[in-house]
Amino acid sequence: MKKIFFLFIVAIMISCTQAPKYSITGHLDGMDTGKVSLKLRKEGKWVTLDSTQATDGNFSLSNTIDYPQMTYLMIDGKRGAKGFFLENTDIKITGSADTIYSLKVEGSVSQDEYDAFNDNLKPMMDLLRENYKKSREAKQAGHEKAAKVLDEASDSLYDAYTATQLQYVKEHPASYISPVILRSNYYDLDAGKLEAYVSAFDAKIKETKIVKDLEDRVNVLKKVAIGQPAPDFSMNDSTGNPVSLSSKFGNYMLVDFWAAWCGPCRAENPNVVAAYEKYHDKGFDVFGVSLDNDRDKWLQAIQDDHLTWTQVSDLEGWGNSAAKLYGVNAIPGNFLLNKDGTILARNVRGQDLQDKLAELLK
Repeated sequence: MKKIFFLFIVAIMISCTQAPKYSITGHLDGMDTGKVSLKLRKEGKWVTLDSTQATDGNFSLSNTIDYPQMTYLMIDGKRGAKGFFLENTDIKITGSADTIYSLKVEGSVSQDEYDAFNDNLKPMMDLLRENYKKSREAKQAGHEKAAKVLDEASDSLYDAYTATQLQYVKEHPASYISPVILRSNYYDLDAGKLEAYVSAFDAKIKETKIVKDLEDRVNVLKKVAIGQPAPDFSMNDSTGNPVSLSSKFGNYMLVDFWAAWCGPCRAENPNVVAAYEKYHDKGFDVFGVSLDNDRDKWLQAIQDDHLTWTQVSDLEGWGNSAAKLYGVNAIPGNFLLNKDGTILARNVRGQDLQDKLAELLK
């Protein structure tokens, strides 16, 4: 009898200490059968966390996850994905299979927090979209002055939009949504500013993969901070011959990250061409690094945009080794170096580049 009682107690203890799980139930209108998957984004690739087959639009998923994190629900044969914070709790997902991005997610506390955060930003985002639409219409009508006013207003509003998000991160160091918000706003943050946000996170948040990635980015940015020697690398040029960055030292040089498929890059190229033509004979050079995959399109863009300086690429797209070395996550991006290869400035474009070169090459 005592042995039976002991085993009963052990069974209760085991059941009470089992790892918590997420339990998702869902119904998708407009879908009879099909594969439903939960995926994570890792190292730039999709990784399947869980999957199941839906029946009459109904599906269920149950497993465990280490901590609340952004996960994406996808349906085979349907475009798009629904990003939401998955955590170990009961979650309900409903909506139409044809509009995955607008599926309703209930039960996740982290997702509720994220929804409230985005609802607070919605008025600013709506105004940004409206300004962009009006600016485009003004440009099409030839009203350049009106478009300029709208663009300047949008720039100010975007700065406020970004500042609001970063303030949330600062005020919520124990929130699992804060690292996600920070990651979407870190492009213009230098190593010191990014490190300040990352170091302020609570201990439990610092254990997440996304924060580990942010810490890695801080380390990369420290190596390419202003005043640091530009890390050297070698890559094949447009004729297939390897060229090292350091072999081009001797003039002030712009290390220009771009791609043929990048609209903003192609729009910036005429500014770089103008700077090169004006200051090359005075001691200015450009070293282009393309984040292309297609060699033919890369070479055609070089020709079409009249890029006469050294161009290199490993044709790995966002996997470009030099872009990773320099922490480039958005293009166009650039680094201005002095004659011995020390980094002087980052992301100087348009008139700012002209002004900086005029200062350096008097």
